Formats: sequence, C-alpha cells, structure tokens
Amino acid sequence: MRGIILAGGKAIRLYPLTLITSKQLLPVYNKPMIFYPLQTLIKAGIKDILIIVAPDFSGHFVRLFGDGSQFGVKLSYAIQPEPKGLPEAFKIGEWFIGNDDVALILGDNIFEDDFDIKDFVGGETIFIKKVLDPERYGVIEFDNKKVISIEEKPTNPKSNYAITGLYLFDNQVIKYAKELKPSKRGETEIIDLHNKYLSEKQLTYKIVKGYWEDAGTFQSLLKVNMLMGEKL
Repeated sequence: MRGIILAGGKAIRLYPLTLITSKQLLPVYNKPMIFYPLQTLIKAGIKDILIIVAPDFSGHFVRLFGDGSQFGVKLSYAIQPEPKGLPEAFKIGEWFIGNDDVALILGDNIFEDDFDIKDFVGGETIFIKKVLDPERYGVIEFDNKKVISIEEKPTNPKSNYAITGLYLFDNQVIKYAKELKPSKRGETEIIDLHNKYLSEKQLTYKIVKGYWEDAGTFQSLLKVNMLMGEKL
C-alpha cells in the first residue's frame, strides 16, 4: 500500500496565518503539523509516500523533508494547482499509485492511535470517531458492523460518529475519482467516493479509540497544541 498526504488548499479559516505559510507547516507544539500525519503513515508500515501541496509553499515541504531517507521512507511531491476537492488527490497521484492500494490522510489530521493496515483486503475502509458535534462532519450510520448511510454535515445526524481524515482505498479509487462530477461548490466530494463504495457494498469502517483532531480552525489548532504539549 502507498500513502498520500493531502496538504494543499488555501486554509482560509486560518487567515492571516496561512497568508505567509501553509496550514500544514504551522507548529503543533514542537514540530510542524504535517509531521503527525506523516508519522501515522510510517507507523502503519507505509514506506512510499506522496505529499500533495499547494504551489505557493511547495519548496518549504521539500526543504523540510527532502527525499524522506532520514525517516526510512521514500517521499515524492506533487502540486495541487487549486483546491478542487479531496478526490483530486487520486487523479494527481495516479502515476504514483500505479496498481497499488492507497491510504489517504489529510495533512491537518492528528491521531493518537497506531493503525494496522495488514488486514485491508480491498474496497474502502473509513476511520470513524465519536464526537460531540457531528453536524460539523461527514456522519456514518451503521448497525452490526454494516454501514447503512453517510451524510455530509447533516442538520439531524443519525449518529455521533464522524468520518475522520484517514481512508484506505483499493486501486478502483482512481477510476471512481475520475467519474465524479463537481458539486455546487465546484469541487468533487469525498462523500461521493464513500457512497460509491457503499453502493458497491465495499465500504467498511474502524473506530478510532484514541485522540483525533482536525486542526483546521483556530480553536482546534489551539486545542491540539495544548494536548501535544501535555503528552510530550
């Protein structure tokens, strides 16, 4: 399995901080934010990783990580010229994925858990976490380990389980991503990929037991800085 870290976008929710640097290079306690998703993939046993970045700060990531040899992995880089949705990662990274399966992690997602990917046998696996404010996220409805439905930021959530920013896909994801039509926002949507796998009865989930944070707002960035400071 190969890994992709999606670290593009404009991160307008964090302006003016992100006018001068990438969101994923902002500090989380004692290191840039992107170290955390990189470590998540490395601990899962993934050794070949593509980092997709916005053009303005692409050189900063190369200067930070180089070829990845200091971490015992191989790092590659690609540019996302403009944010057109998370599924764009699979079109941009098609050359990198080749015929392999792929893990996608968002560059602002920080996990406490270590993840075992050895039992992945195909389809898509999403990682879910019980939250207090599910209306902010994609929400999964499930029963007896079977996914029933997925809704994006529902007004009346059917559960308190949010879909986190870590996903495992088989190689079909490249084809499915190319078939997606942009939403009213002008972007392709990750929830449409989830629903495609759900319609094919190939969507499974795992529950995140430890800490998880999407550090994309000032409040969550402050929260995760304080948490990491306590842990280290």
